[in-house]
Amino acid sequence: MDYKEAGVNIQEGYRAVEKYLAMAESTSNSAVLNGIGSFAGMFSLKEFLNIANGTEILPMEEPVLVSGTDGVGTKLDIAFRMEKYDTVGIDCVAMCLNDILCHGARPLFFLDYLACGKLNADIAAEIVKGIATGCRETGTVLLGGETAEMPGFYEAGKYDIAGFAVGIADRKKIINGSRIVEGHSILGIASSGIHSNGFSLIRKIIPDLNENFSGTPIGRVFLEPTRLYVKPVLELMKEVEILGMANITGGGFYENVPRMFYNDASCSGAPRLAAVIRDPLNPGYKGGWEVPPVFARIAYGIKSTGVSADSIPAKSPDVSLTGAAAQKAGEEILRTDPDIRKLMFNTYNMGIGFVLALASSDIPKAVSFLEKKGFPAWEIGRVEKSLGSAAELRFE
Repeated sequence: MDYKEAGVNIQEGYRAVEKYLAMAESTSNSAVLNGIGSFAGMFSLKEFLNIANGTEILPMEEPVLVSGTDGVGTKLDIAFRMEKYDTVGIDCVAMCLNDILCHGARPLFFLDYLACGKLNADIAAEIVKGIATGCRETGTVLLGGETAEMPGFYEAGKYDIAGFAVGIADRKKIINGSRIVEGHSILGIASSGIHSNGFSLIRKIIPDLNENFSGTPIGRVFLEPTRLYVKPVLELMKEVEILGMANITGGGFYENVPRMFYNDASCSGAPRLAAVIRDPLNPGYKGGWEVPPVFARIAYGIKSTGVSADSIPAKSPDVSLTGAAAQKAGEEILRTDPDIRKLMFNTYNMGIGFVLALASSDIPKAVSFLEKKGFPAWEIGRVEKSLGSAAELRFE
């Protein structure tokens, strides 16, 4: 028996790498010291600072490296079932870069890890194509990665993907929420859809990915890639003082928005703050933020099956309503069922993918700037003192 008979096709791996080369090269710059194929990627900080000097939030007095890692999760299952692989790579990049952006970091480079049971170079290349797209859109180098074929460990036809990103920030300009005080405003930037969280729940409650949703198979709606906030937010940092940032990922509003407040165990006397969000589902709400229709469809699925994020279905999914009818029923559920509304805001971004804390006087300028860049934004709340002993989030 040889390696191929054991399930690992070396030649297919070579073919995949050949497809990756041009994609990685399209993201490169003169700070990259070697190409794909070496044992490790090399990136010159000195060269990068020479490139960037005068063009970004540089020069830097005390450069600090900022890193993050994440994956795409079970959204990958939707891609496999829809046989559409070119967007989940963008998701992987966005999940990592949007996180490090929260501290004001400009991304430098990205590495990916792709694992599967049986490698198909064409499918792998489609996934990496999305990674390269995300890197190009954010000025990030795709510095390297790993493709692992593990027969018997992963099911044939299934892939897992994770990424690792490194960015840079000036120590004196790192955003950590320490300057946020009571009275500051909270700005929300529109998401591009569900992004990459909550799909374990979605897969339980909406089994038919070909369900018609506004003329499109709902599986395609689910695969809309995570929005990349890097460029517009870094540019906005030159226009106004951003005091805190939060990426609305797993845990939705409740877990992520309070993370933008200063959290230092050595400063036990620091004031505890609360983000007070104006609920867009409140009948008295006046503002531009509207919860996208797909979230109403998810709410209907939760209600009709009795499923929660950590449970199994209480009954088989109710398919008596689908598409527009299920969406309309879901809108009523979101308005009238506080438990499901809270579950939704604790699982999904509900149309707001990224949050900023700003001085109230800077809100109009920030909204105008972001909208001109194609990123709708709204003032969605304010900062108050916490009612408890920790940072918190409340809706009104």
